Amino acid sequence: MGKTRRRLPDEFGRRRELHPRHEGSFRCRRCGREVDTRAPGTAHRNHCPGCLWSVHVDERPGDRSADCGGGMEPIAVWVRPDGEWALVHRCGSCHAVRVNRIAGDDDALVLLSLAVRPLAQPPFPLDRLVRR
Repeated sequence: MGKTRRRLPDEFGRRRELHPRHEGSFRCRRCGREVDTRAPGTAHRNHCPGCLWSVHVDERPGDRSADCGGGMEPIAVWVRPDGEWALVHRCGSCHAVRVNRIAGDDDALVLLSLAVRPLAQPPFPLDRLVRR
């Protein structure tokens, strides 16, 4: 069973893709970096390797079926049971949360800063910690 892609009519009545696949590269809407879509370790490049931001275009990886188009902020890193890291993004428009694989060219320092954020900004005052 193949994936269904949403299409809308253009000015001549022909159907066009709502979110066309980017072949080759795209420019990050957040930081302006030119992003190669053929990065190692990912089949559906959906985020900038520099700032890790994305655009809400997928409901499922690669389907390009989301109507939202809002900016997806990287809010966390998740380590899957097999040890693979994934980015957690939240849409600034519709607040959807999505998990995406990291790519081989993602900025390691930005990934690590995202991973240690809970330790650097705990949800409680550290002076409350006492050893018993």
